[in-house]
Amino acid sequence: MSKKPLTNKELTELTSGLHKLARNLWWTWDQQAQELFNELSPRGWQNLYHNAVAVLHEVSDYELRVRLQNPEFSDRVRNVLASFDAYMNDKSTWAAKNAPALKKNPAAYFSAEFGFHETLPIAAGGLGILAGDHTKAASDLGLGFVGISLFYREGYFQQTIDQNNWQTEYYNLLNPANLPVEPVLNDKGEPVICSVEVATGQVSFRAWRVNVGRVPIYLLDANLPQNEQHFRDLTLRVYGGDSTTRIMQEMLLGIGGVRLLRALGIQPSTFHMNEGHAAFLTLELIREKIAAGKKLAEAQDQTRTECIFTTHTPVEAGHDRFTSGLMDYAMQKYRSQLPYSANDLMGLGRVKPSDGNEPFCMTVLALKFSRAANAVSELHGQVSRHMWQCLYPGKKVEEVPIGHITNGIHLLGWMKGPVRKFWRKKHTGTTSWEASINAPEFWQKILDPAFISDEELWAMRYNLRRELIEFCRRRLLIQGQRLSHGDYIVFDSLLNPDALTIGFARRFATYKRAPLIFQQLEKIVGLTRDKNRPVQFVFAGKAHPRDDDGKRYIQHIIHLSKYSDLKGSLVFIENYDIHVARQMVSGCDIWLNNPRRPLEASGTSGMKAGCHGGMNLSILDGWWREGYDGTNGFAIGEDSHVENVDEQDRIDSANLFTALTKDVIPLFYKRDEQGVPREWIQRIRRMMATVVPQFTTDRMVKEYTEKYYLTK
Repeated sequence: MSKKPLTNKELTELTSGLHKLARNLWWTWDQQAQELFNELSPRGWQNLYHNAVAVLHEVSDYELRVRLQNPEFSDRVRNVLASFDAYMNDKSTWAAKNAPALKKNPAAYFSAEFGFHETLPIAAGGLGILAGDHTKAASDLGLGFVGISLFYREGYFQQTIDQNNWQTEYYNLLNPANLPVEPVLNDKGEPVICSVEVATGQVSFRAWRVNVGRVPIYLLDANLPQNEQHFRDLTLRVYGGDSTTRIMQEMLLGIGGVRLLRALGIQPSTFHMNEGHAAFLTLELIREKIAAGKKLAEAQDQTRTECIFTTHTPVEAGHDRFTSGLMDYAMQKYRSQLPYSANDLMGLGRVKPSDGNEPFCMTVLALKFSRAANAVSELHGQVSRHMWQCLYPGKKVEEVPIGHITNGIHLLGWMKGPVRKFWRKKHTGTTSWEASINAPEFWQKILDPAFISDEELWAMRYNLRRELIEFCRRRLLIQGQRLSHGDYIVFDSLLNPDALTIGFARRFATYKRAPLIFQQLEKIVGLTRDKNRPVQFVFAGKAHPRDDDGKRYIQHIIHLSKYSDLKGSLVFIENYDIHVARQMVSGCDIWLNNPRRPLEASGTSGMKAGCHGGMNLSILDGWWREGYDGTNGFAIGEDSHVENVDEQDRIDSANLFTALTKDVIPLFYKRDEQGVPREWIQRIRRMMATVVPQFTTDRMVKEYTEKYYLTK
């Protein structure tokens, strides 16, 4: 029996509901919502970075209303909108029970980058991805939480590889009308405008709001006609320009972010600085208190009680430092509102305040004005306490007040569609699927073959590897066509769906040692040529535009993929982004990570492989040092390292090859009479039970809340 046609009122409710949903990034971690937008325009979805807002611009209102007359489609739309509404209005969240005070006075999270989805490319790397996952988990938990960053209208660079296999960069202009952002307006419907004193001028800015489930993130935008062009360009690119641009961006982020929150009537209980880029917010908090009549010492002490700081880098170069000349120039107008001389202000960012040769360090400023500080893994905590012991004279290293909360990932945000469906079918509990996916009890069930058979797991792995290989072939065909050379047919036979597939994808900083595995090139070629036990490699990643050493690593790997005996068994995917990452972490059997220890603060990419059945082969650095137990993946070497860099590289290269040939390859290809690698799958089970539920942002944000947001 056919259903009655929808009324105009019903059609209007559904169309307006879809438009509202498109402007809330909740859909990026809801599979049914994504399927609706994909169905409306499959080609648009594919070509427009899976952007729900842009897809709805492709579909006229008339077409949308006509297609909603399909009862099956309108029922699915209605169900998704009901799920969204239930999520947004849930009153029984974890935070409602455990952190109700944050509802009125939220935690304000300042980060120079947020990586939510490929739709909004305003993140450069792991720091931004972590910030995006932190936000999604805060939303899921119902936490009183607000974020501050900058609206980079050209985002982070797009990567292409030229005829010489050298990385080149270009930028795309982001149009807010085509993005899941909305303008921040006052009661009159006009943009809220705030300003910051920078150098001798005044920088005005507006803001865009990103709705991330229940959480608002505000992006500051200085591209206003009343600003001089060089000030307008402060929000042009992520980490763009020179040190002068950087310090001004950070003034806008920290000082401007506080002023925007005040303009919106938001009174945070805690200001959380995600890395040192936002540390100028401490000066603005002090300035406010001085203006309100407080003495300097009281203003500083009170500011300290309001702030916490997370450090992400054990690499010296990763801590922003500015010369006294640059500080004098950038701060000259703003400093007139502070009770500090130029030397006193410099001293706030120095380990030794009176040392005129020491530059101003943002991390030092953040540490001095935070009530609590943390690193992002246990080992990183040890390294950070050593690094900053100089700030705490008289304290032993272990007494330095820097703790640690190990990073995690937002599981639903990273889980690929087929895997979501797979686990949803396996969920038979009384709690919701979304709640169960973070529960250790759910992942413990994986150990039981009655819950999920070896054959099911192996079939899932084959499906995901096939999807990755076909994705690589499509991307490589496009790359080859752009360069106008090569035999296009060969792309359809690149890579082997039956081969052990090893993935490496991350920022191409030199300490991450992307080419390490190819130091023993002839031996690696031999492994890829083994017809009975073949191995293949998928690489991706971007080097910072000014990092020529990192670019040389990329060039070397691409050269090997084209002109060495690794051709066909090694590929490099251009323009690494969240979409490419999702394909790779889901499809690779092994996720390779070989940083120069202890320079990997935490890392999170290997965590994302876990829920897909991919396992880590990694140096015992960052999070893997805590996650590895000998049965749930593979380690490269021991829980130690030598200090000599060349010696460390030599030892790690040898250990990597040994682990690959003695442990990984034999176990992967050890098949029974049914062709199933039982012992390999047992290791997958152990990995899922022990790694996946431990390294989530659900656990991580709860820790931040209980340790730092609710404690003063």
